[in-house]
Amino acid sequence: MNDTAPRTHSAVYPSLRGKRVVVTGGGSGIGAAIVSAFARQGAHVCFLDIADEESRDLERTLANVAFPPRFFRCDLRDLEALRATFARVADAMGSVQVLVNNAANDDRHILEDVTPAYWDDRLAVNLRHLFFCVQAVTPGMKAAGGGAIVNFGSVSWHLAMAGLSVYQTAKAGIEGMTRAMARELGEHGIRVTCVVPGGVRTPRQMRLWHTPDEEARILSQQCLKARVEPDDVASLVLFLASDDARMCTAHEYFVDAGWR
Repeated sequence: MNDTAPRTHSAVYPSLRGKRVVVTGGGSGIGAAIVSAFARQGAHVCFLDIADEESRDLERTLANVAFPPRFFRCDLRDLEALRATFARVADAMGSVQVLVNNAANDDRHILEDVTPAYWDDRLAVNLRHLFFCVQAVTPGMKAAGGGAIVNFGSVSWHLAMAGLSVYQTAKAGIEGMTRAMARELGEHGIRVTCVVPGGVRTPRQMRLWHTPDEEARILSQQCLKARVEPDDVASLVLFLASDDARMCTAHEYFVDAGWR
């Protein structure tokens, strides 16, 4: 298997057509692939980001689908802005049926350099907002008798990678939060799952970290000798959000090409 191997046709999920979906961090990278995938399933998608140019470009790219996605600018570290944005989303399309908590930033850092201010900011960027996004959508999901929440973890803490101690703390917390929320919300028919991507070949990752040696190192540690693409992650998210995954909750689902 290699990067030039032909890709199979993507699945179509009738249960996603017309669903009201919110994707955080949806303007670029994995988030943009998720927004595109839901839009092409016929879902109504709103996405939150602070990357104005990339988000507007994505809106233009998808302007011709049945229900063009809508961009809402929101700094998720600002909880008042977060709540106000979800209120605007509800006004625009109704109560949210699918929430994809994708937004994060894997800024590299050295343990000795971490200050309390940096710690607080990175936890706000990578963990805190997921909880409050869930809090914002669950009343509507409870009233509707169900919903799907897909959180995003990271393979990094499973591999104990260097230079990411605060980020990995947040991502490990997301998996614990996923299980706790699944227990609390399951009686309302709300499923909560966690996607754990591996080394995904996003433009940002390729720009910041890509070298021939790094590419070879990643492939050597994967069971499958091809890089994970944003569309691979989006495909898993679609399944978990669909009715086909109706009995999937409280667990993590890896899309990492078997990275060990």
